[in-house]
Amino acid sequence: MVAAARTSTAAWLRRVVHPRAWPVRWRIAAVSAGLTLAILMVFGGVIGQIATTRIRDDFNGEVHSAVESLQRELHIEIPLVGRPQPVPRQLSVLTEDTSLRVFDRAGEEIGHSKHTAGLGRPKRGIVEENGMRIETAVLSEAGVIKGYVQYGRSTEHVDDTIARIWFLIVAGVLGGTLLACLAGVAIASRAMRPIAQLTASARRISETRDPSQHMPTPPVEDEVGELAETLERMLRSLDAARSEREQALQQQREFVADASHELRTPLTSVLANLELLQASLGGPGQAEDREVVDSALRSSKRMSRLVSDLLLLARADAGRLAPHRRCDLAEIAGEAAAEAAPLMGERHFEIDNDRPLRVEGSADELHRMVLNLLDNATRHTQEGATIQLALAQQGDYAVVEVGDDGPGIPAAMRTQIFDRFVRGEGPADTARGTGTGLGLAIVSAVATSHHGTVEATESPLGGALFRARIPIADSAPAEKKHSRALF
Repeated sequence: MVAAARTSTAAWLRRVVHPRAWPVRWRIAAVSAGLTLAILMVFGGVIGQIATTRIRDDFNGEVHSAVESLQRELHIEIPLVGRPQPVPRQLSVLTEDTSLRVFDRAGEEIGHSKHTAGLGRPKRGIVEENGMRIETAVLSEAGVIKGYVQYGRSTEHVDDTIARIWFLIVAGVLGGTLLACLAGVAIASRAMRPIAQLTASARRISETRDPSQHMPTPPVEDEVGELAETLERMLRSLDAARSEREQALQQQREFVADASHELRTPLTSVLANLELLQASLGGPGQAEDREVVDSALRSSKRMSRLVSDLLLLARADAGRLAPHRRCDLAEIAGEAAAEAAPLMGERHFEIDNDRPLRVEGSADELHRMVLNLLDNATRHTQEGATIQLALAQQGDYAVVEVGDDGPGIPAAMRTQIFDRFVRGEGPADTARGTGTGLGLAIVSAVATSHHGTVEATESPLGGALFRARIPIADSAPAEKKHSRALF
């Protein structure tokens, strides 16, 4: 069980790793999602870069405008004694995220705002340092340099804005890809639905082996409709070929049945003449002629049995029906046992048959079935072996069991033993070379014609056990009162 689970997991992994093994709908969805992802990545990258550049340019423009405003609003007074002092006229550009420092023309700081951390040493132009955008400009009056102003503004909110933009772009790309994948699966599933219906119909026809069924017709005349029409034409051709083959086989079966029947008359005549000739060759000096006649008579009897067996099977194949009558299977089995007992030699024959079993069937066919089972047990057991015949009712079935303590049947042959011309010769076969290989095939044909079953298994004695089940008359279906005629 663990090995099967590992094999299943490995197969699933191979299917996932190798896209060529994916179903068509998955591949269509993957291609759709891949193309959408590529397009959205290019589009999102361009838009994001443009938005980032625009935001940073606007921010730099705001910093430069603020510095220009400071140049207009700041005035540095230079007293005769003491240090110069900045005199702000109107500092409208100072906010919580900005910093300001004022220097005299010697580079000494003469004033600052509340927050000046991170501005560093003043440098001409615009620089970015410690998460701030810093610009230093000259303060002059009438062309005379009075000092310098250093203005810085935090880039945190700008970075946050740019990060949110990129997050939205990435989320949009992934969301669009997911939607494209789902849409691809939905569209592919809808497009593949007619093909799935064709596949299901083809699988059903393959399981039932019935080409007379029809393929579903797609509502649209497209490639799938053309495929359905082609499959339908193929099925009609196969159905016609099957009908022709069945007709030819039926004619062949009827011919074999009729030929086998016609052969019985001349064979009966040959047997009668040979028996008369055998009876007339009893005088002295005729031993050699009698031996020849005895050999011909044995061969003719064997041929007669073979023709009878072939006639039985040929009529079963031809499906020639005849009404069945109610009969007692126990009584029939007893008559077959009485007929087979003299042929068993020194074997021990045990019978368990003490109650009537009413069935709907042909007494001759059922007699032949039981007789063949007993004959088979006799052929494949040694002298002194035990053969058991038991009849019983199990539910709605009358059960006939023939078991022995012989070598048994190999498990590999139990499903083939009822085929025609299958012979299980072995050390215990006491009648090698005289059988036709049709005895158990006839048993199977009789059981099937009576809507029953037959099986081969192991006997409690250690040998072979054949079990035939025939429906009890009261439980037999009303529509099954007629069956194949085997004689």
